[in-house]
Amino acid sequence: MKRLFGTDGIRGVANEYPMTREMALKIGRATARLFTREGHEPRIVIGKDTRISGDMLENALVSGICSMGAEALLTGVLPTPGVALTAKRMGLDAGIVISASHNKFYDNGIKIFKGDGFKLSDEMEFEIEQLILENKTPVANETQVPGKTHSIADARSSYVTFLKHVISKDETLEGFNIILDCANGATFQVAPSAFAELGAKVKTISAEPNGKNINADCGSEYPERLAEQVARDKADVGFAFDGDGDRVTAVDERGNVLTGDQILAVCAKVMKDKGQLANNVVVSTVMSNIGLGFALRGLGIEHVTTQVGDRYVLQEMLARGARVGGESSGHMIFLDYHTSGDGIITALRLVSAMKKTGEPLSKLAGLMKVFPQRLVNVEVKDKPPIEAVSEIVAAVEHAEKILGDTGRVLVRYSGTQPMCRVMVEGPTHKETEKYCKQIADVVREKLA
Repeated sequence: MKRLFGTDGIRGVANEYPMTREMALKIGRATARLFTREGHEPRIVIGKDTRISGDMLENALVSGICSMGAEALLTGVLPTPGVALTAKRMGLDAGIVISASHNKFYDNGIKIFKGDGFKLSDEMEFEIEQLILENKTPVANETQVPGKTHSIADARSSYVTFLKHVISKDETLEGFNIILDCANGATFQVAPSAFAELGAKVKTISAEPNGKNINADCGSEYPERLAEQVARDKADVGFAFDGDGDRVTAVDERGNVLTGDQILAVCAKVMKDKGQLANNVVVSTVMSNIGLGFALRGLGIEHVTTQVGDRYVLQEMLARGARVGGESSGHMIFLDYHTSGDGIITALRLVSAMKKTGEPLSKLAGLMKVFPQRLVNVEVKDKPPIEAVSEIVAAVEHAEKILGDTGRVLVRYSGTQPMCRVMVEGPTHKETEKYCKQIADVVREKLA
């Protein structure tokens, strides 16, 4: 059976199943069925980002949930981690987020959390997939009493209060001049409120959503405008969130854009210095820059990598007893504070690190050297195991032999698109570009 779920929920643009009203209705029914047990009618919270299709999909989800006798609770616009928090805080059965994350407004998708704030297990996802893709979505009979719908009036304020507790009671952000790019998305209200209530001087850009401008040349995927604004205003730091608020890109006081790996290195160092780095381990994915591994080893910190996807980072964190992990995209998980990746928490932890050390972000980020990286996506017709294509294996081995410890090669298929991703890191841009092109050309010749 083909997969409905990707690594980040059900995203209509990322697979062959468009996120239509009909699909949302089926997902609502299937989710309610998943959490129904004898004598218990599920309570499911629904939140969304600011894209124009959110209302339509919300109504469809509510119809599906309530048709099964379950109760639907609505938060309105709220970041993904805020919905996960609400489900946990209120003791609900599940939380559903309507968002396509960092994609443009015409895409949309659905993410599902359990009542404990964690994403669904593989087994739960598979059960929902079977119900939907095998046309076994339950339909209420004529004796089924429909469930009710309620709005949660304090969801936003409760989330802001929660965020403020990320900073210790004896610590404020007074004296910090911070610029926030809210991507015209779900953070446009809560992020400025949290930072301002903690004492920071806050300026916002891209915080006027109209349903169509979410992630439009702004936010974590397009930090250039934020970088210019930080440098022009001589701000201490800038943060650009993505559309649903679970990831962030940071900009230092000089207008330099940091990678997620640099954020992870800075936070890990400060946590270790303060005795807060549980088991002295940090988890990231194989897409992390080779420089992160060098930096962590230099700090005496164990570095563990997983396959791409925050769910796999989280699984390894739980297995290793780690409290911090993340992706190079800026999707960070701080388990001491939340069960979910949270861009605002990441931003708060980074400002806290600046305050604790008394150092500007540019200096803190300098502890990690970012090696030149080149990524080429090659469209492919088939996806045979990479190790079964001898020519690709030979090209990879040739590059690895020459780069040695000063670089690395990663060739992998996209999980949702007909793409083979070729990534090479090396000591210079020239070498990185050269070997990435060589390998990509072989992939194109054999698989395109």
